[in-house]
Amino acid sequence: MNQTSSSPPAAGLYELIYVSTLAEEASINAVPDITRQARVHNPVLGITGLLVFDGQRFCQQIEGPLRAVVELFERISHDLRHTSVSLLHQGTIGERRFRHFNVGYPTLDDGQTLDDIGQLDGLAAINAFRTLMASVDMGN
Repeated sequence: MNQTSSSPPAAGLYELIYVSTLAEEASINAVPDITRQARVHNPVLGITGLLVFDGQRFCQQIEGPLRAVVELFERISHDLRHTSVSLLHQGTIGERRFRHFNVGYPTLDDGQTLDDIGQLDGLAAINAFRTLMASVDMGN
């Protein structure tokens, strides 16, 4: 697992952002299953964040206790519904960006947005993800 910050802290809030692709063998119906599972398990682990899916690619920001975030990312990395999992950024944060786990769908039609974010790392990836959030349909 690549790390874009120095050594991780022993306690406090931690975040990471990654991109991945829906596996060819996985049905698009896997996405509701993923979000349903996350909404059940993440609160127990103290994890919040945002998952964006454009029909083919995922981009997710996960935040919470260091150990919980790292263990969740390891599970995602080995989940057969994802391929090409790429860690873009990880590090400490002073406060949560999200109060709940949400899933959003970009309203952009170009299909390039998550590919573009996947080419970034560190704070550039976080900033691009924040910009994307303004165009995401949160289903509210």
